[in-house]
Amino acid sequence: MFMGGIGIWQLVIVLLIVFLLFGSKRLKTLGGDLGETIQGFRKSMASSNAPDEAPTQVEQSTPVHGTQQSHAHADRQA
Repeated sequence: MFMGGIGIWQLVIVLLIVFLLFGSKRLKTLGGDLGETIQGFRKSMASSNAPDEAPTQVEQSTPVHGTQQSHAHADRQA
């Protein structure tokens, strides 16, 4: 007879157990923290999808191969 879904009474029992374990004050702070986290995530997603921002360009310097390697090789031979 197991249907695989959660009925309303099972949900009420689970919520009652969670409420008894954590208490109302702690659940209130957890809910507030969760809300702030979701708002921060939404703001960061909105700012990353903004088309008016130009992508940041990073300059990469290429190493000079000839002089640095020859000095290092000469130091090892000495």
